[in-house]
Amino acid sequence: MIVEGLVREFRKGPRAVDGIDLRVEPGEAYGFLGPNGAGKSTTVLMLTTLLPPTGGTARVAGYDIVREGPQVRASIGAALQEAALDPFLTGREHLNLQAALHGISRADRKKRGNALLERVGLQEAADRRVRGYSGGMKRRLDLALALVHGPSILFLDEPTTGLDPQSRSALWSEVSRLARDEGVTVFLTTQYLEEADVLADRVGIIDRGTIVAEDTPEALKAEIGRPSVEATPASPAERDAVVGVLGRFGEEIPSQPGTVAVRLSGGAAGLADVVRALDRENLKVSNLRLEEPSLDDVFLAKTGRSLEGAGDSGEGAEEAQG
Repeated sequence: MIVEGLVREFRKGPRAVDGIDLRVEPGEAYGFLGPNGAGKSTTVLMLTTLLPPTGGTARVAGYDIVREGPQVRASIGAALQEAALDPFLTGREHLNLQAALHGISRADRKKRGNALLERVGLQEAADRRVRGYSGGMKRRLDLALALVHGPSILFLDEPTTGLDPQSRSALWSEVSRLARDEGVTVFLTTQYLEEADVLADRVGIIDRGTIVAEDTPEALKAEIGRPSVEATPASPAERDAVVGVLGRFGEEIPSQPGTVAVRLSGGAAGLADVVRALDRENLKVSNLRLEEPSLDDVFLAKTGRSLEGAGDSGEGAEEAQG
């Protein structure tokens, strides 16, 4: 997937997407990270041919999103924020209908449907009407529907928003398996830092319609800072001595009362040396913790604000203007 200078501008509003460039390799899991209103969903709507771009170009599965829309749609699967499910149909009926719309033969529809229901853990609920499904079950059914025709690229727009931890973990496992075992290219938009960290080979951070950073999660975190170690002396009287030992391995940084923290000059590998040095000095600590930089730290460094709670207006309001 290649995106060059992609723009979407709505009437009476700012550019929701402001000239972004992207390249996603086959079989890669790409995380598109940002707050509400950043342009994530607008980008997905354009890449899935549901919204025409104002400017720029994009090729998805080798096809132009403007001139070759039918070929793009035949090559992709999409599970968007709002699952288009009929509450009066069963899960099995949804899959059968979706397969028929894709021109899959009757015999293959049943086989494919059964396999997907098992894959997403809905075998027991397959013949129940969707109106009785939980939120997690609906999201898993939506994922199965996106996979009916065996797409080479899967778009997931905030797939776990509102799900409980167990449902979120189950969806993560299936998405990871698709990318790892079947070579499906996954384009995932999310507000969840942990989700991007767990699932994505590379992450693009979008803010106010512009990509402000892009790399592997590990590289992005390494770019903005080294890990730190925090120690809690077993005896408050030994705090100065602990400060002296930890100070050999990096600069002291602010920490909680009663603790000592330093930014490790040599990275996480220095933790073992810290432990040995404390032992040589016969200094006891009640707690020793390594803190790695997080994607939230990256977002803060790149945008000047934290991801949680950011964004004054949602993309839905912007899209209504279009």
